[in-house]
Amino acid sequence: MRPNKPFLGTPEEGVYVIIKRTAAIAAIAAMATAGLVGCGSSDDKSGGKSGAKAKAKVGIILPDTKSSVRWENFDLPVLKKAFQAAGIPADIQNAEGDKQRMQTIADQMITSGVTILAIVNLDSNSGAAIESKAKAQGVQTVDYDRLTLGGSADYYVSFDGVQVGRVQGEGLQKCLGDKASNIVYLNGSPTDNNATLFKQGAHEVLDKVSNYKKVAEQDVPDWDNQKAATIFEQMYTQQKGKIDGVLAANDGLGNAAVSILKKNSVAGKVPVTGQDATVQGLQNVLDGTQCMTVYKPNKLEADSLVQVVTALAQGQKPKTTATANDPQGHRQVASILLNPIGITKDNVKQVITDGGSGITAADVCKGGYAAKCKAAGIQ
Repeated sequence: MRPNKPFLGTPEEGVYVIIKRTAAIAAIAAMATAGLVGCGSSDDKSGGKSGAKAKAKVGIILPDTKSSVRWENFDLPVLKKAFQAAGIPADIQNAEGDKQRMQTIADQMITSGVTILAIVNLDSNSGAAIESKAKAQGVQTVDYDRLTLGGSADYYVSFDGVQVGRVQGEGLQKCLGDKASNIVYLNGSPTDNNATLFKQGAHEVLDKVSNYKKVAEQDVPDWDNQKAATIFEQMYTQQKGKIDGVLAANDGLGNAAVSILKKNSVAGKVPVTGQDATVQGLQNVLDGTQCMTVYKPNKLEADSLVQVVTALAQGQKPKTTATANDPQGHRQVASILLNPIGITKDNVKQVITDGGSGITAADVCKGGYAAKCKAAGIQ
C-alpha cells in the first residue's frame, strides 16, 4: 500500500520549519568544523564519519522501566548498537514514567542540537505537546512503537498492533480449542493507542468463536503489573474461579495473572497470553503456565528507525510500508509496520536463535529451566 504524504502543516509553518532546520544544520556544520560536534554525548560513536549522516543527531526518549523490561533490557542496547553502526550520534534516555521528565528531556535534547526526535509517548496528549514544541524548533519527529494521536510526527515505526492482537487471539484459541470457555481480558493502558489496537485484534478473532464467552474485561492503568494482579484477582473472585482463558496484553500482565492462578493452584490449567517475549514470559511458556507470547524482534524495529532517520538526515523521503490512522488528528501517518511472531513452546527457541531481541540461552535457561530449555531445543 502506498502511504499518503505526511502532514506538514500550513505553508507558513512549512517555511518556518525549513528556515529553523536549515539554521540548525548550519550551526551544527560550523561546530563540526571547530571539532565540537558530539562532545556532550556519550553515545556519539560516529568515528568521524562525514556527509549528511554526520550532520544529523537523533534524540530518542523511551517511556519507562516499569511497564515492560523491554525498554531498558532490549530496546536501549539494540538502538545504541544500530545507530553506532549507522554512524549517527544518538542520545537515548528514559522518562521513567514521568510526563514532565519526558518534556524536560525533550527540551534538553532540542537545546543540545538534535535534528530528529523519536519518542515512545506516555500518553498522546503529552506526546503531542512534545512533538509540537519540537516542530516549532525545526526538529523532525518520529513516533517509535506507539502512535501519538493528535500528534505531528512525520513518521511512525512499529509493529502492526492489530495483528499483534490477532496473533494473541489465535494463540489463546489454539490453547483453548473449541470447548465452551469463559474468557477475561487484561488490556493495556487506556492512554496507549497500541493497547487499543491489541484489543481490537484480539476481539476480531475471539468474538467469532460462538463457544467463547467474555465474562470480564478491564484496561490496566499505565500497564502496571501490580494493579493487574489486583484486577485479575477481583475478576477471579467475582467469577468464583470459573475462568478458562486469559487474554493478557503483554508478558507483565500475563505474569500477574499467572501469580494469582498459582495462588489458587490452577496455574497451567488456565491458558494465558502475553507479548514482548521477555525472559519471564519465555520461562512461563516453558513452564506451561503461559500458553504463548508475541515476539517482536527489537532489532527489526531499531533498524527501521535507523532507516527513517538516515533518509531524513540525507534530505530524502524514507521508504515506508503502510499508513497508520490517527483518528484524533484526522490524518494518515506514513509508517513502517512490522509483522509480529506468535511464540509457543514449539518455537520458543526462535527468540534466542535469531538474535533479534538480544536474549540468550543463559538468560532463560537458569536453574530448573536448563532441562526445560534442552527439551525445547535451546542449547
